[in-house]
Order: sequence, then structure tokens, then C-alpha cells
Amino acid sequence: MKLELSKEEQSKDRYFSEIAKMAEEMMDEHGKDFAMGAFVLAARWIAEGKLGKSEESMH
Repeated sequence: MKLELSKEEQSKDRYFSEIAKMAEEMMDEHGKDFAMGAFVLAARWIAEGKLGKSEESMH
């Protein structure tokens, strides 16, 4: 039985915790539709290879 997370698993777990916190804050301030839309849009940008480029190319 595995008792300890690998470094990669620990890193991913930290990101999931950050995403959950950000989602809660976004929902508290702007509602769940905004939060879901923002994450869907981010996923789309990732899939299209648009993240990391200049802001101008994302619009």
C-alpha cells in the first residue's frame, strides 16, 4: 500500500487546492456561471495553445 504521494502527485495536489480556492472565490464574488465559464475558457485556451502568448493574440 502506498502511504506517501510522489513529488509530482504533491505538486498536482497543490494545484488542485489552488484551483478549488480560486473557484470558491470566483463563485462568491460573481456566481457559479462566471466561475464555470472562466475555467471552460481557460481549458479552451490551453487546448488551442493560446496560453503563454501575448494578451493581444488571445482576443
